[in-house]
Amino acid sequence: MEEKENILGTEKIGKLIRKFSIPCIISLLVNSLYNIVDQIFIGWGVGYLGNGATNIVFPLTVISLAFALMLGDGGAAYLSLKLGEGKKKDAEKGVANSILLSIFIAIVICIISLTFLPQLLNLFGCTDALREYALNYGYIIAIGLPFVMIGTTLNSIIRADGSPKYAMTSMVSGAVLNIILDPIFIFVFKTGVQGAAIATIISQIVTFIINIIYIKKFKSITLNKDNFKPEFSISRKISMLGISSFITQMSFVLVIAFENNLLAKYGATSEFGSEIPITVLGIVMKISQILNSIILGIAVGAQPILGYNYGAKKFDRVKQTLKLVLCLSVSISTFAFILFQTIPDKLIAIFGSGDEKYMEFACLAFRTYLMLCICNGIQMPSGIFFQAIGKSVKSACISLSRQILFLIPSMVILGNLFGIKGVLYSGAVADGLAFIVSTILLILEVKGLTKQRYDKKQEIKQIEARNEIQQHIVITLAREYGSGGRYIGKLIAEKLRIKLYDKNFITKVAEKTGLSEEFIKENEQSRNNLANLNNGYYFGLSNADELFINETKLIKEIANKESCVIVGRCANFTLKDNKNVLRVFIYSDMDSKVKRANKYYGLDIKNAEKEIKKIDKLRANHCKHYVGKEWKDIANYDLCINSDLYGAEKTADFICNMVKEKYLLNINN
Repeated sequence: MEEKENILGTEKIGKLIRKFSIPCIISLLVNSLYNIVDQIFIGWGVGYLGNGATNIVFPLTVISLAFALMLGDGGAAYLSLKLGEGKKKDAEKGVANSILLSIFIAIVICIISLTFLPQLLNLFGCTDALREYALNYGYIIAIGLPFVMIGTTLNSIIRADGSPKYAMTSMVSGAVLNIILDPIFIFVFKTGVQGAAIATIISQIVTFIINIIYIKKFKSITLNKDNFKPEFSISRKISMLGISSFITQMSFVLVIAFENNLLAKYGATSEFGSEIPITVLGIVMKISQILNSIILGIAVGAQPILGYNYGAKKFDRVKQTLKLVLCLSVSISTFAFILFQTIPDKLIAIFGSGDEKYMEFACLAFRTYLMLCICNGIQMPSGIFFQAIGKSVKSACISLSRQILFLIPSMVILGNLFGIKGVLYSGAVADGLAFIVSTILLILEVKGLTKQRYDKKQEIKQIEARNEIQQHIVITLAREYGSGGRYIGKLIAEKLRIKLYDKNFITKVAEKTGLSEEFIKENEQSRNNLANLNNGYYFGLSNADELFINETKLIKEIANKESCVIVGRCANFTLKDNKNVLRVFIYSDMDSKVKRANKYYGLDIKNAEKEIKKIDKLRANHCKHYVGKEWKDIANYDLCINSDLYGAEKTADFICNMVKEKYLLNINN
């Protein structure tokens, strides 16, 4: 029976984007609005100095979220990876260690915050006028940090357990409660910024309790006290899996700290003073985050559509999807630009009233700092697009360029040249430069797309076995780059008349996952440091993690169904508990590998050795990251053989003879 084609390759693009993007937009918007609610009520109940104080304390919350998301997203990825490998007990230990580490770090951050809050606020740009408000707000917020950290960690893991609605409910419940409690504490009890902080931590405690209750309701695992034993190796693995989320949040902390300090410095010498710029620009950034959440939601929702059709070589659909995403994003950013330029006074008025200078600076900030916000409609979707099609370097450059490469240097340089207005100009400069980079990369990539069709009939057909194999046999073949292992695998499959899974494996995985073939080629058997920096846009598994899980499942399916040779892909570890599996490792001396790499792969003789070592290191990193084993450890194989000893043909014969003798194969050559 012919397998039904994935809807990602057939359904109308508009319908697919609505289906995938709307949930992403809602989730991101709820998260953004949560941060804004306090400032709205504080602005009306306390005044703009109260709002300025919350902007000073905000980095403390973001630091806590950075650790929480690192452990939550890392724990979620670890849970999914281990369940994909069929290692339920390891998955349970991983989740328990995520929770334990979150509790420990939360307590440490809470103690540090309560002990050194005045010093921390100075680092974040606090002024004398804001200090009392910031301390009153900050001490209470610090007490609630353990609840927000542990609750956020659990939220990510709950989503990975297959309960996204439960995770959403806990988050929305806290947000709604915060909206209800803020006016009660501020206007009824007259407790000012302290009341807003109390309302916030009560809301966070409610989210925390809802998520704690879920621990007894996990669908895929069962946690007990034996799981809650700290294991350094597991904690380290979880932290590395979630490091991208940590880096993304900490880069935001860096931006806020630089910005607040520069605003305080140059604001003090301006007609506006230090407090108005700190307050206003904090509000401006949070309002722009609403715009970014919508654009990001559209792009993230379109990611599987782009990836699947790119992998299926349906480039017309890739272009159509990209065009629709960019049109929607630019339309939204254009609408936001019009609002920011025409009614900035109305937008800032949502957060309370202020004097003439306050309103003047607010209008200036909206119109200057967000002057080129239209560019976000191109820059942000471009980063997601490159990630979807497997161009990790380009994606990382676009993702990190605005905040780190352009915004901070622009603030420092322009602030020094033009004072407070220079700091405002930096937002437009960063948006413009990031737009130029992303546009150039995007145009070049789209020009490179061809309209060639992918014909499934051209897929490598399975070699028909002329004689029956008496026993089911799978040969996994790991190999050093340039050792001839891939060719040896091909020869073995031909001689034994069984299926070879090598490059054709990529097509099968692409069809199964919706990831592009380009992405799979670049990520399936290698892992570099950039992979840890490139997934900060959304929660949960990265594409590389999803790829490994699906490859593992596919390897198991194939091994249970037919005799075959599987080249690479950690198949020896995936099938280590299977019977009738011969695990082979092919290696060679460097001179021979250099000659083969030059002859068959076109590598320059001078650079071949360096490239070979680089590729082998990536394979070793991939193996260590996902299965926790050393790639070249002979204990992981049944047979390790130097291909130089006999040459490719005779090495294949040697392995075939070994297989025939061991597994009693009845094959006539």
